[in-house]
Amino acid sequence: MQETIKNINIDLLIPFENHPFKKRDGIENEELTESVKENGLLEPIIVRSFSAGTYEIISGHRRVEACKALGIQIVPAIVRDMTKDEAVIAMVDSNFQREHLLPSEKAFAYKMKLEAMRHQGKTSCQVGTKLRTDEQIAETVNDSARQVQRYIRLTHLIPELLKLVDEERIAFTPAVELSYLPENEQKILAEEIEYTDATPSLSQAQRLRKFSEQGRLSIDTIFAVLSEEKPNQKEQVKFKAEDIRKYFPKSYTSLDMQKTIISLLEKWQRQRERNRGEER
Repeated sequence: MQETIKNINIDLLIPFENHPFKKRDGIENEELTESVKENGLLEPIIVRSFSAGTYEIISGHRRVEACKALGIQIVPAIVRDMTKDEAVIAMVDSNFQREHLLPSEKAFAYKMKLEAMRHQGKTSCQVGTKLRTDEQIAETVNDSARQVQRYIRLTHLIPELLKLVDEERIAFTPAVELSYLPENEQKILAEEIEYTDATPSLSQAQRLRKFSEQGRLSIDTIFAVLSEEKPNQKEQVKFKAEDIRKYFPKSYTSLDMQKTIISLLEKWQRQRERNRGEER
């Protein structure tokens, strides 16, 4: 694979088409921007030549955004000669180096890579094994082939439900079960989740799927299932978003706020333990 290293005007860089990795507007983005401000880009981004003298970003989307925020105009880049399928695979692999990936990011990334590998025709005769495509992917990540397929199932969820998975309000395994519901039933479910302020457990999600397959899933059925008291929901501490939103930057998501609150509580707990030690 041919490649060159050059400095590129940031205005000539365009995001990868259908890039599945979301922009981080919270703590992670602030830390990255501060790092670029202090140290510059520690390693070049990776791009491929695109149309009309532009370059498509393969790896480095967040670093490019940080550079734009800081007013940096010239970015060092490795320019690689790639086909579309090669670019998809490289984009997914490079972004899987991130420390934190949302379920939705992994879901669409696995789907894109799987489709690109199949389109390339990476068959067992080429790699010298009898591995299926999902098994080939599994060899390069920490998930099994079965888990790769389960993540890809999440791409069948409507955005409203997938957002709840990213926010950890719906657990991964129940979400896989819910992905088998038709879109219209998923929309009803999303509305009932908001109304009841409850999300389905695994057993409840399995029942909802079974009711759906039997043609018996209705608004009343969904409401009845969600209204059941679950052991882990008997006692909860809840905050209204409007009551705590004023304490956080506007860019913070619910997950960012949750992580910050937990971090502050952990610091408070450590301080209390130190104070008790000094009193002895």
